[in-house]
Amino acid sequence: MSIGTRVMFVADVRRAMVTDRAIPAANIDLHYAHCSRNLEKCKVCGDMVPKKHADDHYLTTHAPVSCSLCSEMMERDILDIHRGENCPRRIITCEFCEFPLPAIDLAEHQEVCGNRTELCHLCHKYVRLRERYTHEVGCSGNQDRPVESSRNVREAEREEDARRRHPNDISTRRLLFTIAITGFAVILGSFFFTKESRAQ
Repeated sequence: MSIGTRVMFVADVRRAMVTDRAIPAANIDLHYAHCSRNLEKCKVCGDMVPKKHADDHYLTTHAPVSCSLCSEMMERDILDIHRGENCPRRIITCEFCEFPLPAIDLAEHQEVCGNRTELCHLCHKYVRLRERYTHEVGCSGNQDRPVESSRNVREAEREEDARRRHPNDISTRRLLFTIAITGFAVILGSFFFTKESRAQ
């Protein structure tokens, strides 16, 4: 094959405007007629689809769909991403107890679950589950110490909190006086309401 025939072959090929395919120049008119009669450009994605399948293409590719978990409407092409990453009803496992629950409930569950304690077998202290990893990294592993409750460890903090709280200014005598006045007001109110009901 000579260079001249190769150039002639390339020159005889045209690029179709609609389908962007290389079509021999001799067939380009027939190709245009076929495309305009049988194909249609999708208004959403721009793909050329057969006219008789245009509605099916839209329904199976672009029509909004409802998430089966949360009923939110969205485009079909993002449904899988939504179900896997964004859906508030997708099932996620708690990092502390490995219990599966909806994503919307995870934060509240982990707040409670992460505050549970377990015994560290290295230092024999009770450690919150949410702090277990950082504790294990820095744990000295001193096993000579007796098992301690987390209550004993935080006793100094509780004493300081008690000092910060204001003493209760209400005396017992004042409290009893308030209760007596309230009781008297209730009895007096019920007497007047009973009297008004009989009058009607």
